[in-house]
Amino acid sequence: MEHQQLFFSSALISQKPNTIRNQNTDCPFCRTEELEEILAREGNIIWLMNKYPTLKDTYQTVIIETDECTSDMRQYSTSHMRKLMRFCLDKWQEIEGTDRYRSVILFKNHGPYSGGSISHPHMQIIGMNEVDYHQNITMANFEGTNAFTHNGVELTISAYPIIGFTEFNLLASADNQYDTFADMLQVLIRYILNGFHKGCNSFNLFFYRFNDKIICKAIPRFVVSPLFVGYKIPQVLMDIDLNRMTKDLSALYSAYARSELA
Repeated sequence: MEHQQLFFSSALISQKPNTIRNQNTDCPFCRTEELEEILAREGNIIWLMNKYPTLKDTYQTVIIETDECTSDMRQYSTSHMRKLMRFCLDKWQEIEGTDRYRSVILFKNHGPYSGGSISHPHMQIIGMNEVDYHQNITMANFEGTNAFTHNGVELTISAYPIIGFTEFNLLASADNQYDTFADMLQVLIRYILNGFHKGCNSFNLFFYRFNDKIICKAIPRFVVSPLFVGYKIPQVLMDIDLNRMTKDLSALYSAYARSELA
């Protein structure tokens, strides 16, 4: 297998503001009148070039999710969450459709353990000239215990996670399931931030295309296990914890499905 890596500019990162670590830093996404190289916008959702492109041989863009700096996905209205996900998935597909890049990634950082630096809600789309993410991931990373399925969108808990301990996967087989996909993702984020493991303040979202499926992997983030850092050994839940979590999620999603019918 080809060894893939991205080259990182430490000079640019030193110029980048960090509003997660220093909350007194001015938020660059709040000053919309100063934003440059805007690619598209829909209401208060803005897609623009990344002002600090720290990765070599890439096309780096940012999607500002809202004009509310202290908000997050669990607080969005259903209509805004659906509009945001449709916007992000469409722009991701648009960059993929240019065929200029070996692969294109869509992802989100949230919270102090997520690897992000700007707290204002945003996502990123990056076209990579030399790296194909499909070589590092297999469908096995998305398979596992089924927690719920609704309107063709499936939620699983990974049996073979990439990093561990717990990785949730939403799998949709068709583009016309955007709304259900967005709804189920919002329910999942609320679970991660409000009810997961005695409190969690950070997560990542990663999006993939595999076997004609759109997949989102949601990973609650804590300090990374040294077993993974040093040995690439992920840890997984014991059956008793997995069963409890599956029941909790099934109850949440059943309530969501009933509310749709009301």
